[in-house]
Amino acid sequence: MTLSPSPAAPFRVAALYRFARIEDREAVRDALEALCAPDVRGILLVAHEGLNGTIAGPPEAVDRVLDGIRALPGFDRLELKFGTAETPPFRRMKVRIKAEIVTMGEPDLDPASDAGTYVPPDQWNALIADPDTLVIDTRNDYEAAVGAFEGAIQPNTRSFRDFPEWFRTEGRALLDRPREGSGPPKVAMYCTGGIRCEKSTAFLKAEGIEEVFHLEGGILKYLETVPEPESLWRGECFVFDERVAVGHGLSEGSHSLCRGCRMPVSAEGRASPLYVEGVCCERCHDSRTPEQRDRYAERARQMEIAEKLGIDHVGAVLPDRAKA
Repeated sequence: MTLSPSPAAPFRVAALYRFARIEDREAVRDALEALCAPDVRGILLVAHEGLNGTIAGPPEAVDRVLDGIRALPGFDRLELKFGTAETPPFRRMKVRIKAEIVTMGEPDLDPASDAGTYVPPDQWNALIADPDTLVIDTRNDYEAAVGAFEGAIQPNTRSFRDFPEWFRTEGRALLDRPREGSGPPKVAMYCTGGIRCEKSTAFLKAEGIEEVFHLEGGILKYLETVPEPESLWRGECFVFDERVAVGHGLSEGSHSLCRGCRMPVSAEGRASPLYVEGVCCERCHDSRTPEQRDRYAERARQMEIAEKLGIDHVGAVLPDRAKA
């Protein structure tokens, strides 16, 4: 089924999450699948600790789904970020049951009650400019390579699950290093939409760190609300859908997605002789066999044919990672 909103109403993209207790995950999954049918697509994760995901579709259809989610017990309030897209960012709808809505591997955390102090976007610049503040990016290495806040520490983790080990082995020592300020150290953390920050601040508090803050609504809310001339953000923000990255005002960015390794590729990366559209980029070129590259090339050809015909290609490879 091809979605066709009017030219005046592009596809609405809604990134959402909430930490709230869900006892019957299967019942919530079934309810969400029914809510999204037939014209909303994306991915939603359901765990005992809450909901997380991104959906897209015609504006009225997305609003219908959000109203249905708010009607679920404990979900009257949602952390939401909106964007638009001229073409569908997702090709199918997936609602999946998970152990965690964002995997950290620390089962005893309770972000719903133990998260750090929320800092709204209009107060974030002042916090991270304070010399007593240690700014930490809780996202993964490939995300930070697309864009980051000026002066932020990059753990360069491959997965959010690696963050606790990084903090215990390296991050904690950073709090003891000499600083320009004279007050007690503060930690300010950020992520794409806020969910990883809620969990990481709860983790730091469990580790005994008291002055812990995080960017309310994440980078997406910051880019949506802070005027570009006042912004301390540099680059674009990687997102987990076909837009790949967004800039200020949540406009679609300049990065594309490598279909071989599913990593973001900049304009400079696409100029590399190792980049082949729909097949590989300089990051993964040498790790793919000729047979794999041939298979990717055929998939790209089939996807191009499907797009021209206005139908979905069932073999499309999308970023299967609902995070915020």
